Amino acid sequence: MQVLQHSSSRCHRRGRAASIAAPGSHWNVTRGRAGVAQAQASKAQVASVKQELLRLAGTTSRGVSTSPSDLKAIQEAVAELKAAGAGATTTGPQQSGTWELVWTSEKETLFILERAPLFGTKAGDVYQVIDVAGGYLQNVITFPPEGSFIVDSSLAVEGPQRVAFSFNAAGLKLPAGRKLGLPPFGKGWFDNLYLDDELRVSYDSRGDTLITRRAGPPRRFT
Repeated sequence: MQVLQHSSSRCHRRGRAASIAAPGSHWNVTRGRAGVAQAQASKAQVASVKQELLRLAGTTSRGVSTSPSDLKAIQEAVAELKAAGAGATTTGPQQSGTWELVWTSEKETLFILERAPLFGTKAGDVYQVIDVAGGYLQNVITFPPEGSFIVDSSLAVEGPQRVAFSFNAAGLKLPAGRKLGLPPFGKGWFDNLYLDDELRVSYDSRGDTLITRRAGPPRRFT
């Protein structure tokens, strides 16, 4: 009888413990669900910002015809993506790829895109190729059907979001297989402010912003 009473008392205590623990467990589950909901809302917000940024950039001819109001809206969207990417490592293997230009504020690139018709041609696709494992960077402006301007650089990761580069070759590919070598010069860095599987937003040592969309794995243009 004493053993039964003892067991009964112990079961009673366990029952009380379970009843005490239950509210806390429910609170943890509720808090976890709230965290998941918040993460999903944040992800949806980032997706919305990306969509709006791509829409805005698509109306500017890659930056050539950016109006003051467009520029302000693009800068605000970039700031939001920068905040979303804060603390993330964006210089790993994921940044390797052939990235197609969506928008830039870089004056030299915009000059070529705008003035190419004056030289009897037109600017085609513009790419930035990054290969972390190979340690190289290429900036490429194509001039269909067979021309291109290519700048080759070495590349080195310097931090969670910073990549340093140094120019080592440049050349202009002309029709009929002709090529004109140009003296490369300079070095600098860029920060990948935001990076995912399809979009990369970077800011460089000259104060320019580059928005690119992944077009495929790294390739070498020649």
